[in-house]
Amino acid sequence: MRVFVTGATGFIGSALVKELIAAGHQVLGLCRSEAKAPALREAGAEVHPGTLEDLDSLRAGASDTDAVVHLAFNHDFSRYVANCEDDRRVIATLGETLIGSKRPLIVTSGTGMARNADGKPATERDDPVDAGTVPRAASEEAATTLVERGVNASIMRLPQVHDTRHQGLMTYAIEVARQKGVFAYVGDGSQRWPAAHVSDVARLYRLALEHAQPGARYHAVAEEGVSMRAMADIVGPRLDLPVRSITQEEAAEHFGWLAGFAGLDLAASSVLTREALNWHPSGPGMLADLALLELPAD
Repeated sequence: MRVFVTGATGFIGSALVKELIAAGHQVLGLCRSEAKAPALREAGAEVHPGTLEDLDSLRAGASDTDAVVHLAFNHDFSRYVANCEDDRRVIATLGETLIGSKRPLIVTSGTGMARNADGKPATERDDPVDAGTVPRAASEEAATTLVERGVNASIMRLPQVHDTRHQGLMTYAIEVARQKGVFAYVGDGSQRWPAAHVSDVARLYRLALEHAQPGARYHAVAEEGVSMRAMADIVGPRLDLPVRSITQEEAAEHFGWLAGFAGLDLAASSVLTREALNWHPSGPGMLADLALLELPAD
């Protein structure tokens, strides 16, 4: 297949580009910066200049390919709600180009969007929360609307995706710890975040693309939940910072926008995904990568 990938130069996108090409697919990668174009070309992909704001460019990319993987998202959390609604618009634009065809579209969301029962890991069968409550759910709402219009759209819910350079939200938690001079966790630190190595996630996107099922939800989860306390106990000493508990009331001041995640138990399952796509994650665990994390210089 010839695949249009948004976010092709990002952390997950660059891994996906290599995974797709290694499997014999062709890649047209959206690229907003000419400075990042050489890396795409070196990986064997074709460069498609454009941005998420340039809807005509998105239409052109989707029209010129056999499938679309939408990974790009604006991570400026100072305008988080607006970015989520922008993503809804981007997904609608990509999907409209695919109406009347069987060409697959994979939309990216997060495992935290699942409306799961308290204390139980979220599953692929759990419907998303409302975007009015959790803005990021706008992406899933947009994908569902497209499926109702006959588009072969599916949803990839991501956990904390990691390697030794990036650790999902933990990357931001490390920045906060360095600023505050302490690595904090909320309460007893038993809150769990699901995780998966970036190589496993890239492979799952490929499998989902090759076996596309309209309306399917996939969980890219290798580990159902890694506790905040376990992560703190590894990262704190590596930063040469004390580790301590703070209350939920203190979390807002300490973590800023990250407080909305730091106190949540977000465990998620991928049993159905593994069965549907014969996916067997094999990469390093999150704690193993944290122990080898390439820390930024002071």
